[in-house]
Amino acid sequence: LMSIVPGRTRILVVTGVSGAGKSTVLKALEDSGYYCIDNLPTIMVPEAVRVCEQGGFSKLALGIDVRVRQFLSESAALLGALEVPDGRAHRDVGVIFCDATDDAILRRFSETRRPHTLASIEGTSAIAVLDGLNVERELLAPLRARATTVFDTTHLSVHELRRAVVDAFGPGATQSAMRVRILSFGFKYGVPADADIVLDSRFLANPYFQPALRAKTGESDEIRNYVLAQPDAIEFLDKIQSLLAFAIPRYRSEGKSYLTVAIGCTGGKHRSVVLVLELAARLGASPIHRDLHRAENRSG
Repeated sequence: LMSIVPGRTRILVVTGVSGAGKSTVLKALEDSGYYCIDNLPTIMVPEAVRVCEQGGFSKLALGIDVRVRQFLSESAALLGALEVPDGRAHRDVGVIFCDATDDAILRRFSETRRPHTLASIEGTSAIAVLDGLNVERELLAPLRARATTVFDTTHLSVHELRRAVVDAFGPGATQSAMRVRILSFGFKYGVPADADIVLDSRFLANPYFQPALRAKTGESDEIRNYVLAQPDAIEFLDKIQSLLAFAIPRYRSEGKSYLTVAIGCTGGKHRSVVLVLELAARLGASPIHRDLHRAENRSG
């Protein structure tokens, strides 16, 4: 968790595996008031930060990846020097790590037809994308361990990632407050990689098996009424709310900056959507529907 203290310079080191959205994060931070510098040689970073501070910049974002090889072996020392440059802690330094599954990264490289970043670096054996990705994950492991914020972009569009960055670091964002997301999903598409709490609603009667309701979604009144007419659905919501009332303050006291509660049904179209909307309204949280509009979605 990046603890923000008024009057201090905020520095975000943005890193992650190639193809996971680092450039999108930097652009979103730039639009949110951060002065962004990408791929700066390691030896120049402390001086660049000092000059920026002298110029009145109080919010900086530094893009670092495997192209800056020296940084990866000296990451701990550099981060410490940024935070306490002269023995006095007057900067807040956080690390944003962008990640995604291997399958997602491979698909993105295939779509763009670009070689992996490491393929152009002399002395590496990264010829195929997967080879480069494996080497890259190993090189980035120390930074991944120091991350204060992780964006798993496996199922995020560019626009969704941008919104997530702005929500976390844009104007009005309070880094000391834990943000709660309530997410619906379909088990047939896999459990969300960034979920902290996963709940299963497949024990509830499925509107999919009602011909008049099959084509509708959990955002409609008809599906909402069908699901919430079940006593088990109301009791389930009450128990989830009770669980979160217990857990959220304890997650917050441990310094967690965001909490994702994922509720799944078969396809992420009916039951989980209704429950997420109801729970988000009760908690004043952000509802997100990962699989609601998948073209191939045929079950709820």
